[in-house]
Amino acid sequence: MRFSTIAVAAAATAVNAQRPMDMPICDYYTTALLKNNTAENQATLLTLLVNTVVIGNYTMPNVGVSVPGILKEGEVDGTKVNLAPYFNGGLASTNRNNKATCVNFLDGGGAEPLMKNMPANNDKSNQHFLLTHLYQFFGTLLGCSKQGMSGFDAYMGSPSMYKVHKFMNLGKAEMDYFIGQVGMAAASFGADQADIAVVAKALDNTFNMRCSAPAEVIKGEGPQAQAICIQQDCSEAENAQCDAYEEAVAPGKCSMMPTGTGGMMPTGTGSMMPTMTGSMTGSMTGSATDSATDSPTSTNPTATAPPTTGAGNVNSFGLAAVIAAAAAYAL
Repeated sequence: MRFSTIAVAAAATAVNAQRPMDMPICDYYTTALLKNNTAENQATLLTLLVNTVVIGNYTMPNVGVSVPGILKEGEVDGTKVNLAPYFNGGLASTNRNNKATCVNFLDGGGAEPLMKNMPANNDKSNQHFLLTHLYQFFGTLLGCSKQGMSGFDAYMGSPSMYKVHKFMNLGKAEMDYFIGQVGMAAASFGADQADIAVVAKALDNTFNMRCSAPAEVIKGEGPQAQAICIQQDCSEAENAQCDAYEEAVAPGKCSMMPTGTGGMMPTGTGSMMPTMTGSMTGSMTGSATDSATDSPTSTNPTATAPPTTGAGNVNSFGLAAVIAAAAAYAL
Protein backbone atom coordinates (compact mmCIF):
# COMPACT_ATOMS: atom_id res chain seq x y z
CA MET A 1 0.00 0.00 0.00
CA ARG A 2 1.30 3.46 -0.87
CA PHE A 3 1.86 5.83 2.03
CA SER A 4 -0.31 8.49 0.37
CA THR A 5 -3.20 6.01 0.43
CA ILE A 6 -2.74 5.54 4.18
CA ALA A 7 -2.60 9.29 4.72
CA VAL A 8 -5.77 9.87 2.71
CA ALA A 9 -7.57 7.34 4.90
CA ALA A 10 -6.46 9.23 7.99
CA ALA A 11 -7.60 12.49 6.41
CA ALA A 12 -11.16 11.24 6.22
CA THR A 13 -11.55 11.57 9.99
CA ALA A 14 -9.49 14.72 10.50
CA VAL A 15 -10.75 18.20 11.22
CA ASN A 16 -11.26 20.08 7.96
CA ALA A 17 -8.27 22.43 7.59
CA GLN A 18 -8.04 25.72 5.76
CA ARG A 19 -5.73 24.07 3.26
CA PRO A 20 -7.62 22.82 0.18
CA MET A 21 -7.63 19.04 0.37
CA ASP A 22 -6.33 18.72 -3.18
CA MET A 23 -3.30 20.93 -2.44
CA PRO A 24 -0.15 19.25 -1.09
CA ILE A 25 0.95 20.36 2.35
CA CYS A 26 4.32 21.45 0.95
CA ASP A 27 2.79 23.69 -1.69
CA TYR A 28 0.30 25.22 0.75
CA TYR A 29 2.84 26.21 3.37
CA THR A 30 5.42 27.32 0.83
CA THR A 31 2.84 29.81 -0.41
CA ALA A 32 1.81 30.80 3.13
CA LEU A 33 5.36 31.46 4.28
CA LEU A 34 7.29 32.40 1.15
CA LYS A 35 4.52 33.64 -1.18
CA ASN A 36 5.76 32.15 -4.45
CA ASN A 37 5.40 28.39 -4.86
CA THR A 38 8.69 27.70 -6.64
CA ALA A 39 11.15 24.82 -6.38
CA GLU A 40 13.63 27.11 -4.63
CA ASN A 41 11.05 28.21 -2.07
CA GLN A 42 9.93 24.65 -1.46
CA ALA A 43 13.56 23.75 -0.77
CA THR A 44 13.77 26.72 1.61
CA LEU A 45 10.64 25.58 3.47
CA LEU A 46 12.12 22.13 4.02
CA THR A 47 15.46 23.63 5.04
CA LEU A 48 13.78 25.81 7.66
CA LEU A 49 11.81 22.89 9.00
CA VAL A 50 14.59 20.29 9.09
CA ASN A 51 17.19 22.67 10.51
CA THR A 52 14.77 23.57 13.30
CA VAL A 53 14.24 19.88 14.04
CA VAL A 54 18.00 19.39 14.35
CA ILE A 55 19.12 22.45 16.36
CA GLY A 56 15.87 23.85 17.73
CA ASN A 57 14.31 27.28 17.29
CA TYR A 58 16.50 29.69 15.37
CA THR A 59 14.08 31.73 13.27
CA MET A 60 11.21 34.14 13.53
CA PRO A 61 8.32 34.13 12.97
CA ASN A 62 7.08 31.38 15.22
CA VAL A 63 4.02 31.03 17.39
CA GLY A 64 5.78 30.54 20.69
CA VAL A 65 6.37 26.79 20.48
CA SER A 66 9.73 25.92 22.02
CA VAL A 67 11.72 23.35 20.03
CA PRO A 68 14.87 22.03 21.76
CA GLY A 69 15.99 20.02 18.71
CA ILE A 70 16.89 16.36 18.42
CA LEU A 71 20.51 16.83 19.51
CA LYS A 72 19.51 18.08 22.93
CA GLU A 73 18.89 15.50 25.63
CA GLY A 74 15.24 15.06 26.43
CA GLU A 75 12.69 12.93 28.17
CA VAL A 76 9.60 11.02 27.12
CA ASP A 77 7.21 9.71 29.77
CA GLY A 78 9.99 9.62 32.35
CA THR A 79 12.56 7.97 30.06
CA LYS A 80 15.73 9.92 29.32
CA VAL A 81 16.60 10.27 25.64
CA ASN A 82 19.94 11.22 24.08
CA LEU A 83 20.07 11.01 20.28
CA ALA A 84 23.37 12.89 19.86
CA PRO A 85 25.64 9.79 19.83
CA TYR A 86 23.88 8.55 16.70
CA PHE A 87 24.97 11.73 14.92
CA ASN A 88 28.37 12.61 16.40
CA GLY A 89 30.13 9.32 15.72
CA GLY A 90 29.75 8.01 19.25
CA LEU A 91 28.01 4.82 18.15
CA ALA A 92 28.51 2.37 15.30
CA SER A 93 24.97 2.98 14.12
CA THR A 94 25.30 4.02 10.47
CA ASN A 95 24.54 1.49 7.74
CA ARG A 96 27.40 1.50 5.26
CA ASN A 97 27.19 -1.43 2.84
CA ASN A 98 25.13 -3.33 5.39
CA LYS A 99 27.78 -2.92 8.09
CA ALA A 100 27.39 -0.98 11.33
CA THR A 101 29.82 1.92 10.99
CA CYS A 102 31.02 4.87 13.07
CA VAL A 103 30.24 8.08 11.16
CA ASN A 104 30.37 11.67 12.38
CA PHE A 105 27.50 13.59 10.81
CA LEU A 106 28.46 16.87 12.48
CA ASP A 107 31.64 17.41 10.47
CA GLY A 108 30.38 20.29 8.32
CA GLY A 109 30.41 23.14 10.80
CA GLY A 110 27.79 21.94 13.26
CA ALA A 111 25.04 24.42 14.05
CA GLU A 112 26.66 27.47 12.45
CA PRO A 113 25.70 26.74 8.83
CA LEU A 114 22.25 25.53 9.84
CA MET A 115 21.56 28.90 11.43
CA LYS A 116 22.45 30.46 8.07
CA ASN A 117 19.90 28.20 6.36
CA MET A 118 22.58 25.93 4.96
CA PRO A 119 23.16 22.18 5.41
CA ALA A 120 26.91 22.45 6.08
CA ASN A 121 30.01 24.52 5.39
CA ASN A 122 31.52 21.78 3.23
CA ASP A 123 29.58 20.01 0.51
CA LYS A 124 31.88 16.98 0.82
CA SER A 125 31.06 16.44 4.49
CA ASN A 126 28.86 13.77 6.03
CA GLN A 127 26.79 16.59 7.48
CA HIS A 128 26.03 17.97 4.01
CA PHE A 129 25.05 14.50 2.80
CA LEU A 130 22.72 13.89 5.73
CA LEU A 131 21.00 17.28 5.78
CA THR A 132 20.43 17.51 2.03
CA HIS A 133 18.97 14.01 2.02
CA LEU A 134 16.66 14.98 4.86
CA TYR A 135 15.45 18.04 2.92
CA GLN A 136 14.80 15.87 -0.12
CA PHE A 137 13.17 13.00 1.77
CA PHE A 138 10.74 15.16 3.68
CA GLY A 139 10.07 17.17 0.54
CA THR A 140 8.98 13.96 -1.14
CA LEU A 141 6.84 12.98 1.83
CA LEU A 142 5.18 16.38 1.94
CA GLY A 143 4.30 16.15 -1.73
CA CYS A 144 6.37 19.10 -2.96
CA SER A 145 5.10 19.47 -6.51
CA LYS A 146 8.16 21.34 -7.75
CA GLN A 147 10.72 18.88 -6.39
CA GLY A 148 12.91 17.48 -9.13
CA MET A 149 13.01 20.82 -10.92
CA SER A 150 15.97 23.18 -10.84
CA GLY A 151 16.33 24.43 -7.28
CA PHE A 152 15.12 21.35 -5.40
CA ASP A 153 16.61 17.96 -6.18
CA ALA A 154 14.53 14.79 -6.06
CA TYR A 155 15.26 12.27 -3.33
CA MET A 156 17.64 9.60 -4.60
CA GLY A 157 18.48 7.81 -1.34
CA SER A 158 17.32 4.48 0.01
CA PRO A 159 13.55 3.94 -0.21
CA SER A 160 13.65 1.78 2.95
CA MET A 161 13.91 3.70 6.20
CA TYR A 162 14.42 0.43 8.05
CA LYS A 163 17.60 -0.28 6.10
CA VAL A 164 18.88 3.23 6.72
CA HIS A 165 18.25 3.10 10.47
CA LYS A 166 18.43 -0.58 11.43
CA PHE A 167 21.81 -0.38 13.18
CA MET A 168 20.55 2.43 15.41
CA ASN A 169 18.29 -0.07 17.22
CA LEU A 170 15.83 2.63 18.24
CA GLY A 171 13.16 2.15 20.88
CA LYS A 172 9.84 3.81 21.57
CA ALA A 173 11.09 6.71 23.71
CA GLU A 174 13.75 7.65 21.16
CA MET A 175 11.34 7.51 18.26
CA ASP A 176 8.63 9.41 20.11
CA TYR A 177 11.15 12.10 21.00
CA PHE A 178 12.36 12.46 17.41
CA ILE A 179 8.86 12.54 16.00
CA GLY A 180 7.81 15.01 18.67
CA GLN A 181 10.62 17.39 17.74
CA VAL A 182 9.57 17.29 14.10
CA GLY A 183 5.98 17.97 15.01
CA MET A 184 6.90 20.84 17.31
CA ALA A 185 9.13 22.31 14.59
CA ALA A 186 6.14 22.39 12.24
CA ALA A 187 4.00 23.79 15.04
CA SER A 188 6.55 26.54 15.75
CA PHE A 189 5.87 27.97 12.31
CA GLY A 190 2.13 27.83 12.96
CA ALA A 191 1.25 24.68 11.04
CA ASP A 192 -2.48 24.06 11.14
CA GLN A 193 -3.41 21.49 13.76
CA ALA A 194 -5.67 19.66 11.34
CA ASP A 195 -2.82 19.17 8.86
CA ILE A 196 -0.67 17.69 11.59
CA ALA A 197 -3.50 15.46 12.78
CA VAL A 198 -4.09 14.14 9.26
CA VAL A 199 -0.64 12.61 9.05
CA ALA A 200 -0.08 11.69 12.70
CA LYS A 201 -1.57 8.20 12.65
CA ALA A 202 -0.15 7.39 9.22
CA LEU A 203 3.36 8.40 10.29
CA ASP A 204 3.14 6.48 13.54
CA ASN A 205 1.94 3.32 11.82
CA THR A 206 4.63 3.41 9.14
CA PHE A 207 7.80 4.28 11.06
CA ASN A 208 6.98 3.88 14.74
CA MET A 209 5.47 0.39 14.82
CA ARG A 210 7.64 -2.70 15.14
CA CYS A 211 7.27 -5.13 12.24
CA SER A 212 5.09 -2.76 10.18
CA ALA A 213 4.18 -4.16 6.79
CA PRO A 214 6.31 -2.93 3.88
CA ALA A 215 4.93 0.28 2.39
CA GLU A 216 5.77 2.40 -0.64
CA VAL A 217 6.93 5.76 0.71
CA ILE A 218 9.00 6.82 -2.30
CA LYS A 219 6.84 6.71 -5.41
CA GLY A 220 7.86 4.06 -7.90
CA GLU A 221 10.11 2.16 -5.49
CA GLY A 222 7.52 -0.40 -4.43
CA PRO A 223 6.78 -1.56 -0.88
CA GLN A 224 9.80 -1.45 1.41
CA ALA A 225 10.41 -2.23 5.07
CA GLN A 226 9.94 1.11 6.85
CA ALA A 227 9.86 0.50 10.62
CA ILE A 228 12.50 2.54 12.47
CA CYS A 229 11.26 1.64 15.94
CA ILE A 230 12.48 -1.97 16.21
CA GLN A 231 13.11 -2.69 19.89
CA GLN A 232 10.74 -4.90 21.84
CA ASP A 233 9.19 -1.92 23.64
CA CYS A 234 7.91 -0.60 20.31
CA SER A 235 4.24 -1.30 19.71
CA GLU A 236 3.76 -4.13 17.26
CA ALA A 237 1.96 -3.14 14.09
CA GLU A 238 -1.35 -4.59 13.04
CA ASN A 239 -0.81 -7.18 10.32
CA ALA A 240 2.82 -7.35 11.47
CA GLN A 241 5.35 -8.81 9.06
CA CYS A 242 8.31 -9.45 11.33
CA ASP A 243 10.00 -11.65 8.73
CA ALA A 244 10.76 -8.45 6.79
CA TYR A 245 13.11 -7.39 9.61
CA GLU A 246 16.29 -8.79 11.12
CA GLU A 247 16.78 -9.28 14.85
CA ALA A 248 17.58 -5.95 16.49
CA VAL A 249 21.12 -5.55 17.86
CA ALA A 250 22.34 -2.65 19.99
CA PRO A 251 25.09 -0.56 18.33
CA GLY A 252 28.59 -0.72 19.77
CA LYS A 253 30.45 2.33 21.02
CA CYS A 254 33.06 3.84 18.75
CA SER A 255 36.63 3.69 20.04
CA MET A 256 37.49 7.30 19.24
CA MET A 257 35.21 10.31 19.22
CA PRO A 258 35.82 12.78 16.36
CA THR A 259 37.50 16.06 17.23
CA GLY A 260 37.64 19.48 15.63
CA THR A 261 34.20 19.27 14.07
CA GLY A 262 32.46 22.08 15.89
CA GLY A 263 29.54 21.92 18.26
CA MET A 264 26.06 21.34 17.02
CA MET A 265 24.13 23.45 19.48
CA PRO A 266 23.98 27.10 18.39
CA THR A 267 25.92 29.69 20.35
CA GLY A 268 25.11 32.78 18.34
CA THR A 269 22.36 34.32 16.31
CA GLY A 270 23.76 34.11 12.80
CA SER A 271 22.34 35.77 9.72
CA MET A 272 19.00 34.95 8.25
CA MET A 273 17.24 33.81 5.22
CA PRO A 274 14.82 34.94 2.61
CA THR A 275 11.91 37.18 3.49
CA MET A 276 8.75 35.40 4.55
CA THR A 277 5.33 36.82 3.94
CA GLY A 278 3.40 35.25 6.79
CA SER A 279 3.20 32.55 9.40
CA MET A 280 1.69 29.19 8.68
CA THR A 281 -1.99 29.42 9.45
CA GLY A 282 -3.18 28.63 12.91
CA SER A 283 -1.37 27.86 16.12
CA MET A 284 -0.43 24.66 17.86
CA THR A 285 -0.75 24.42 21.61
CA GLY A 286 -2.59 21.23 22.45
CA SER A 287 -4.11 18.13 21.00
CA ALA A 288 -4.51 17.69 17.28
CA THR A 289 -8.28 17.74 17.52
CA ASP A 290 -8.47 21.42 18.46
CA SER A 291 -9.36 23.77 15.62
CA ALA A 292 -7.02 26.48 14.36
CA THR A 293 -8.55 29.67 13.03
CA ASP A 294 -5.79 32.25 13.01
CA SER A 295 -4.90 33.74 9.65
CA PRO A 296 -1.38 34.39 8.35
CA THR A 297 0.08 37.67 9.53
CA SER A 298 2.80 39.67 7.88
CA THR A 299 6.13 39.13 9.60
CA ASN A 300 9.77 38.96 8.65
CA PRO A 301 12.15 36.27 9.91
CA THR A 302 15.06 37.04 12.18
CA ALA A 303 17.61 34.76 13.78
CA THR A 304 17.13 33.99 17.42
CA ALA A 305 19.06 31.85 19.85
CA PRO A 306 17.32 28.53 20.53
CA PRO A 307 15.92 27.91 23.99
CA THR A 308 18.66 27.31 26.52
CA THR A 309 16.70 26.20 29.56
CA GLY A 310 15.57 22.69 30.32
CA ALA A 311 15.79 19.47 28.41
CA GLY A 312 13.42 18.64 25.60
CA ASN A 313 10.19 17.11 26.78
CA VAL A 314 7.31 16.08 24.54
CA ASN A 315 4.90 15.18 27.31
CA SER A 316 3.15 18.57 27.25
CA PHE A 317 2.01 17.96 23.67
CA GLY A 318 -0.38 15.22 22.65
CA LEU A 319 1.72 12.83 20.54
CA ALA A 320 -0.92 12.90 17.84
CA ALA A 321 -0.34 16.63 17.62
CA VAL A 322 3.44 16.72 17.63
CA ILE A 323 4.01 13.57 15.62
CA ALA A 324 3.82 15.43 12.32
CA ALA A 325 7.27 14.67 11.00
CA ALA A 326 6.91 17.85 9.12
CA ALA A 327 3.25 17.11 8.64
CA ALA A 328 4.99 14.48 6.80
CA TYR A 329 3.17 13.02 3.88
CA ALA A 330 1.59 13.97 0.59
CA LEU A 331 -2.17 13.78 0.64
